[in-house]
Amino acid sequence: MGTNSAGDVLGEKGPLAEHISGFRARAGQQTLADAIESAFGNQSTLLAEAGTGVGKTFAYLVPALRSGLKVIVSTGTRHLQDQLFQKDLPVVCKLFDSKPRTALLKGRSNYLCRSRLARARGLAQLDSPESQSKLAIIEKWATRTHDGDISQFSAVPEDDPIWMHVTSNAEYCAEHEPDELEGCFVTHARRRAQDADVVVVNHHLFCADLALREEGFGEVLPTADAFIFDEAHQLPDVATNFFGKRLSMRHVSELARDTIAEHLVAATDQAGLRHSAEEIERALRDLRLALGVETRRGAWVDVAHLPGVVEATSRVEAAYADLLQELEVASERSRGLEACFKRAQRQQSMIADFLGTGDEDTISWFETYNTGLALNLTPLDVAGPFARSMAQLPGARVFLSATLAVNGHFNHFRRQLGIAKTAGECIADSPFDYRSNAMLLVPPDMPEPASPGYDSAVLDLAERVIKASQGRCFLLFTSHRAMNNAADVLATRLEYPLLVQGTRAKTELLDAFREAGNAVLLGTSSFWEGVDVRGDALSCVIIDKLPFSSPGDPVMRARIDALNRNGGNAFMDFQLPQAITQLKQGVGRLIRDETDRGVMVLCDPRLTTKSYGGLFINSLPRMYRTRVPDKVDQFFAKVDPVAAGSAGSAGPAGTVGEGAAESDA
Repeated sequence: MGTNSAGDVLGEKGPLAEHISGFRARAGQQTLADAIESAFGNQSTLLAEAGTGVGKTFAYLVPALRSGLKVIVSTGTRHLQDQLFQKDLPVVCKLFDSKPRTALLKGRSNYLCRSRLARARGLAQLDSPESQSKLAIIEKWATRTHDGDISQFSAVPEDDPIWMHVTSNAEYCAEHEPDELEGCFVTHARRRAQDADVVVVNHHLFCADLALREEGFGEVLPTADAFIFDEAHQLPDVATNFFGKRLSMRHVSELARDTIAEHLVAATDQAGLRHSAEEIERALRDLRLALGVETRRGAWVDVAHLPGVVEATSRVEAAYADLLQELEVASERSRGLEACFKRAQRQQSMIADFLGTGDEDTISWFETYNTGLALNLTPLDVAGPFARSMAQLPGARVFLSATLAVNGHFNHFRRQLGIAKTAGECIADSPFDYRSNAMLLVPPDMPEPASPGYDSAVLDLAERVIKASQGRCFLLFTSHRAMNNAADVLATRLEYPLLVQGTRAKTELLDAFREAGNAVLLGTSSFWEGVDVRGDALSCVIIDKLPFSSPGDPVMRARIDALNRNGGNAFMDFQLPQAITQLKQGVGRLIRDETDRGVMVLCDPRLTTKSYGGLFINSLPRMYRTRVPDKVDQFFAKVDPVAAGSAGSAGPAGTVGEGAAESDA
């Protein structure tokens, strides 16, 4: 490639500028690319924050492909994984004469299994005309797909329940010999990953692989020389899920269903087997009823002593003991029954750990749904197991995100994943002109968030701001309760299209928001990040409260208690950094392009009444700050062509007014 560094490739006269029309060099992108290339060369660890608009994807793909190393890139979601593999990676690959080999690898459940598809025709639960019609559509696709990736097939939505019967799963594959898997899409995907120079995965798959290594069960991913974690702020939560254990009603029902199916094929003379399989489902349902009618998340220690719960858990233990006794006898009759026996052993082991754990490093907690139940064992601190597992993967590591630092440092993220203090650091600020194009309103005289009148005060302010912005607003909440209440109130007070999370699929809501041009979208956590709306359609973001996690959550409560018990300060070291990271994600929805302009409203008075409020403000982009709501009207009248049309006093585009870089807060 004739260039001295990765940063040069991304320069004004670099190869990328020659291949992409309208490409503009960004100093932050070049600095980040050089820092990543240095980490690759030194086989070291780098923590990096890239502000909105830096272009972090190209900043890591260029050094990755220049390095000559085998690189695994892990992204936050399957959607981002597909975008990276199908759009961004091919662009950078064009810069190289010898085309790098690339591969996309997802978890099993994302791939069609031809064998399970053939078997699905005979399942009693799929005998409806609707299910049979969907199976016919999938069967037709199965004859022409080359990779079996269900995300590439839109005729049957990815979230349709029928996929759980026809996609790959570990239990079913365990029933087959290796030579029977020659036509398996998962097998082929893993082979492509073994041969590739760059493999694109997601955090769930990567952490599942780490968990397997931690338990000594081998691995799924190929070996590599370097690892890049995009959207790395999501890693601690994902890792927590995979280094823990979970048993849900669905897992139990699937085991019972598969056991009964195998009984009908290979052990019809063993009458007790079916009865035992049905009994584990009944026992779990009784436990669900014993935990009350409401849906909730709670610590097991809070309910374990209740008489009804004690009786129900004893029945669960007895049901598994009976099923294992039956399956041990039947397991020699078929590989399917042998697989069921092993699954039952794992489930019984999890229940034994859950009910009998005295491990102070593990949190036992439960979730109840309308008719469902899940039992969870979660590590108190994921840093230890994550660091141990990563130690088995020598090589360069790059962790990057738009929201990785808190108040300019990475200490919180280091602690979460056990990353050494010797790791390098890089912060590439956003190239966008926030000072001229964005305003932050922290309104005066707001009641305290815990007071009865707070939600009403938020909605009064929101109504005023939304009318100034003429819709075009995200209203983000920290709870579903507050969001639903707001939806009821604003439906009678606003003339703009109102879109509410949960009423339609997320992608449908976003499409409707963009198309309307003047809509108001109400959302909770899933709309705080990973949402990209550019242009005038989104010109205002209102956030109701600082996003502190609920201290009543069983995992959060246990971690807070442990930190305080060990002499730490849980609020400053854990709760506050988490809330700052989440707020940065929410604020990041406003300005998505260099031509975007808008107003950010943070309703929570704690930004000015509490000593820690400054830490939130200092972690946000440097935009014009005000406490005067009238300034919002002035902003849209002067800056915004849509609002200016009705206000009748348009000022110079691109400025908030004299002293735009200052603050009147």
